[in-house]
Amino acid sequence: ERQAREASKVMTEKDLIHLYQFHETTWKNLTTFEVLRWDSFPWPLVKKPKTPEDITTSAIRAYLFSRVHPEKDSKSDKDRVKEQIKKWHPDRFELKYLPKVVEQDREKVKEGAGCVVRGLNDILTRVNAPSLF
Repeated sequence: ERQAREASKVMTEKDLIHLYQFHETTWKNLTTFEVLRWDSFPWPLVKKPKTPEDITTSAIRAYLFSRVHPEKDSKSDKDRVKEQIKKWHPDRFELKYLPKVVEQDREKVKEGAGCVVRGLNDILTRVNAPSLF
């Protein structure tokens, strides 16, 4: 029952601001963790995904372009997307973080990170050529 209530809870602006702060702190500390799990990662979504299938382009877009995003006024949409791509890009992500992921979560995390990058690349394409969409 408690989980159902939490799942249906609508995030307030204050909740979102806290989420962005939590994600920023998590990224800063991620390399210090000896062991990582699916839940260790600050997935770029408002609602924490349970599976890679939960990671959609529209959910990533909602997270990045929220009106309370901390970098909304200081960075362009394009720069925010590119910054996320750098974090999640397989060349970096799989070398830096994947070896620390516990065996039972490793494939799931790899697949999830792939979903993030594909979504971000789709968003970047649309940001670069908005008149085509």
